[in-house]
Amino acid sequence: MGIKLTLTRQPTVPLEAEVLSPDTLSDCTADQLAELTVYHGKRQLPLREFFEIDGEKSDEIEIHGDLKKVRWIGRAMSRGRLTIHGDVGMHLGAYMTGGEIKVTGNAGDWIGAEMKGGVIRIAGDAGGQVGAAYRGSLAGMKGGLIHVTGSAGLEVGMRMRRGIIVLGGAAKDFTGLQMKGGTIVLGEGAEIRTGAWMNRGTIISQKAVQVMPTFALATRQFSPPFMPLLSRSLAAHRIDLALDGAYDFYSGDLSVPGRGELLVLA
Repeated sequence: MGIKLTLTRQPTVPLEAEVLSPDTLSDCTADQLAELTVYHGKRQLPLREFFEIDGEKSDEIEIHGDLKKVRWIGRAMSRGRLTIHGDVGMHLGAYMTGGEIKVTGNAGDWIGAEMKGGVIRIAGDAGGQVGAAYRGSLAGMKGGLIHVTGSAGLEVGMRMRRGIIVLGGAAKDFTGLQMKGGTIVLGEGAEIRTGAWMNRGTIISQKAVQVMPTFALATRQFSPPFMPLLSRSLAAHRIDLALDGAYDFYSGDLSVPGRGELLVLA
């Protein structure tokens, strides 16, 4: 039997709950779980003040409730499975190195920020800075996979170095900002300034995007040889995307100068 947590008291200010991770919960008895510390504003309170707890000593965690004000769930998670039934707040899976997080609703900003491994799945929409670097940091996402079925906000993949981000919906401005590596797949395109100051990495858009003038058209109707490999890699994670087809291939951002790749389905 896994551990089931149900939110019983809605926080009045953001609740910082980085203890909600298999790394912390899996070795705890029911009594120990109840006494774990969360931060409600400036106050330190036991977990039982906000959650009904069922089960113990498992790395299979379920959390139920409206968690939009609950932050840092799955911080630095390295193993196990965390399933959230409902919406969730900021910094989900930040610094994650392994395991899997699944959210049935929407998620806030900074999902998977600076993560190094593992899988995050969002069934709804996500906020901004998905897989991004925190302010002042030189490197964002360094590995793993983030799959958002819906749309996402600003600066998706900002300064990411490795890993894959897949968006089923559209993204807002500055997707791939200062990107240094990795792959972003856009199911419904993005708003303006896609790939701005991009050094390396690949952005694939299945819908038309506004291409910045600092990107040079390298070739039209190009069929990238790595697409079948990427499709198989995503299929192994139960993400079925038809990436085959001819793409217009742009190189940039030449103002940096960078050697990033922007592929737009023709």
